[in-house]
Amino acid sequence: MNILFVGLGSIARRHIFNLKEMLGAEAEITVLRHGNSNAAERKPENLLIHTCYKEAELDSWYDAVFITNPTSLHYETLRKCNSLSGNFFIEKPVFMTGEEDLSVFSNNRKIYYVACPLRYCNVIQYLKKHMDFSAVYSIRVISSSFLPAWRPGMDYRATYSAHSQMGGGVSIDLIHEWDYINFLIGFPKCVKSMIHKKSNLEIDADDIAVYIAEYADKIVEIHLDYFGRKAIRRIELFARDDTIVADLLTQKISWLKEGKKIDLAQDRNDYQKRELLHFFDITEGKCVCDNSLADSCRILKIARGAE
Repeated sequence: MNILFVGLGSIARRHIFNLKEMLGAEAEITVLRHGNSNAAERKPENLLIHTCYKEAELDSWYDAVFITNPTSLHYETLRKCNSLSGNFFIEKPVFMTGEEDLSVFSNNRKIYYVACPLRYCNVIQYLKKHMDFSAVYSIRVISSSFLPAWRPGMDYRATYSAHSQMGGGVSIDLIHEWDYINFLIGFPKCVKSMIHKKSNLEIDADDIAVYIAEYADKIVEIHLDYFGRKAIRRIELFARDDTIVADLLTQKISWLKEGKKIDLAQDRNDYQKRELLHFFDITEGKCVCDNSLADSCRILKIARGAE
């Protein structure tokens, strides 16, 4: 399988390691880099990959293209690479605004899948398969963490997360929460949002986003921030017969009234691989693409407070 990666950041490296482990010698991976030549020295260790620095060096066709460069470059990168493959895996957030012109990607025979790995973690999969959401009256979601601690050894002020023009800001950086809510219960009827910069973090992007969404039969609250000093990532379901707390960090689900608890611990690579397998199932026609460009753009507009 001939695969092209555009960009070689941390998520690209993770995908490459996983693909090599899953596919072995079948995975022939090319990486298109931009920047100085010493970037080649930072290739993933023990991986046989071919590195290019110019589009002219690329093959004419790939079995799949992974768009893993900064968010601000996704749209133009996808346009430039559109003729190179029929199967595209695009890292979240899909684009910068969700208002981008999608008509250039209207070829019905091509697959454009937008990454949403938390959908494939055991906690979300359990809720999807076993929870009766018609009996849930309200959902409260929180994802709170301290941005300077995200990437040890790196100055947070130099990362894309700190700069809105690079695709940063908590509202779209933590778009996972809106994605898995949509995966679990669909799109809301309407959303009210407050998205601001309130902390003393040295960033020019929003550091808090709070939403209240109305569905036909329930209300959903979502809180995202960059300044929580103790990481929290959980979903609270206020249902007819119990209150259920699903913790995405401890990977446990608790029923507060019944007293039941389940442990769904797994390694991050487990659900990252599960998503890669799902992507290849889509490309092989075994299932439909369930996170299209259109759906992802709509989620992005909700996260930005534009819908």
